[in-house]
Formats: sequence, structure tokens, C-alpha cells
Amino acid sequence: MKQYDLRSDTITKPTLEMRKVMASAEVGDDVYREDPTTTKLEALAAELTGKEKALFVSSGCMGNLISLYLQGGRSNEVLTASNSHIIQHEIGSISAIAGVLPITIDVPRGVLSAADLAGKVKSGSYDMATTTLIEVENTIGGYCYPLENLEGIKDFAQTHQLKIHMDGARVFNAQAATGIPVKTYAKYADSITFCLSKGLGCPVGSMLCGTEDFINKALTLRKMLGGGMRQTGILAAAGLYALSHHVERLKDDHAHAAAIADALAKAGWAEVDREGVQTNIIFFQVPGLSAQNVVRRLAEHGILANNEGEMVRLVTNLDLNDEDTQEVCSLISSLDIED
Repeated sequence: MKQYDLRSDTITKPTLEMRKVMASAEVGDDVYREDPTTTKLEALAAELTGKEKALFVSSGCMGNLISLYLQGGRSNEVLTASNSHIIQHEIGSISAIAGVLPITIDVPRGVLSAADLAGKVKSGSYDMATTTLIEVENTIGGYCYPLENLEGIKDFAQTHQLKIHMDGARVFNAQAATGIPVKTYAKYADSITFCLSKGLGCPVGSMLCGTEDFINKALTLRKMLGGGMRQTGILAAAGLYALSHHVERLKDDHAHAAAIADALAKAGWAEVDREGVQTNIIFFQVPGLSAQNVVRRLAEHGILANNEGEMVRLVTNLDLNDEDTQEVCSLISSLDIED
């Protein structure tokens, strides 16, 4: 039985062409800042985000952690959505390592607005943590942040002298879905991360982008966290290839997700958040069945999924082509998952 792995877009394998550029990459010691391919990737990331400088880090979690540590500051507060990645999937590092106190806000789809932040900023009292940072995630659950929300949050932050960090793990998906350039999204944040190892199909790595002063400090903190690597050009070459060849094709993943969401909606047994399928992520549930049971039953028919709480999550990716998508849709149409 063929398996269709829709657990995440992190499961993709480097393409043959990507492997070739990795094998031939010019390298040096990046701890000495002598890896030319990594330097080239960092320059490109800074250009794409409109920031002064960028830094290659091992993961989006590391990039987020560095920003929380430097811009949040120990014993200070960060305002963020309660379902954000830094809260749900980064093992408490926000407090355990960065020393920042998260103030979480329950908002639909995890999309904050200035109104959601009103009244939550603290400062000037010796017995309270000071609010220093706002964190937003774009996309969040595959949903794109509306520009008007980001504009309002930016104005709010300036009024209260707060920094903004954007976890842009899948921000290129947002660009592909909306036509809004990554650089436009990034201008509403003081720092931004984006992942190379998700929809862009690289084996490892993320980029952290911000001011020159911020990235210089981030370089030191990256080393402190054990993230100083040597001949990173082999990995950076994959990133350069992905940013040149895999950005436009993200639209294919979005089309595949839309087709699968439609098949689920028509199947009769699934309740699908169809409106939320803006990019490559689908959430649904089956009334009367736990998400874990649904994941198990789908796996029995060759569809690998994940669950987040009581929602089942499917993520389309580089390794799922048009034919695979048609097969997944056919399987869904033929299943009665409730039996």
C-alpha cells in the first residue's frame, strides 16, 4: 500500500537538483565567518525581507528563541497568541532559556489585532514584569495575517515602545497565497524568522533577519546556544537553491490543499475549516471520533496525518504531486471513517 505523508511539510526530501548544488558548494568555517555560500544566503535573506542583515540558524525554534532572548529580555513580558508556535511547540524555551514571561491571548485563528493588545502592556511598577515585545506568527495554522492587523499592531507597538518579532516560518506561503511580498510583511516587525526546511524543501535551517546591531548580538547568542556550525555552505547551498526554485511552486501545494479540503467537505463524515485553508494546511474533525482515532484510521488507508488537540491536520508539501493529490482525494471519497 502506498503511503501519502501529509503529517507536515518538514518531511520533504531534498530534490536531486538540490543535492547537486549541496555537493558542489564552496565552503569555509562559518564560526570564523568564512563560509562564502552561507554569507551569500544571508545577504539574500536580508534583501528578501528588507532587513539590514540576516543570520543562518539551525532551526526556526533557535531563531525565535534568539529574538525572544534579545528583544524580550529576561524577566520581561511578551504578548502573543495562545496557540502560537513559541507557546505550543518550543518546549517552554521562552521561559526556560530566554527568561521571558509569555502573556498569551486567545484570539480566533491566532491572529492578533491592536484591540486584543489594549490594556495588556505593563511598565514602571517594581513588582511587575515589564512588557517589551509582541510576537506574531505568519502564517499561523496556514492562515495569512491580514496587513491591516499588522499595521495596527505596529502602530500600537510604536506607541508603547515595544519591539515586534514575526515568526515567519511559512511567510513565503503567505506571499504565494496573497501576492504580498515577504518584504512587505517583514516591515511590520523588528525581526523575522523564516524556515528553509518546510515548504521550501531544504533538509535543515532557518534565517533570522533584523538590524545589523541585532544580528551581531544574535551571532554571539547563537554560539552560546551551541548553534555555531562550521562548513554550513553545504546547507546554505540548499537554501539558495530553494529561494530561487521553490518559492513559486508553493502555489502547487496550496492548490493540492484546496482539492483535499474540498474532497473532505464532500465526503460527508468530516467537518472542515474550509475558510482557513489559505495555504498548505488543512484542519478538520470527525464528529464522535477523537482526532487520534481519525489519524489512526487514515493511516490504515495510507494517509499519514497529525492531530493538534481534537483537530486533525494535513499539510501538503513538495513531495506530493498532482497525481498523488488525486489519489488522496479518491481515498477520502471512498472512505467512511466513522465505520
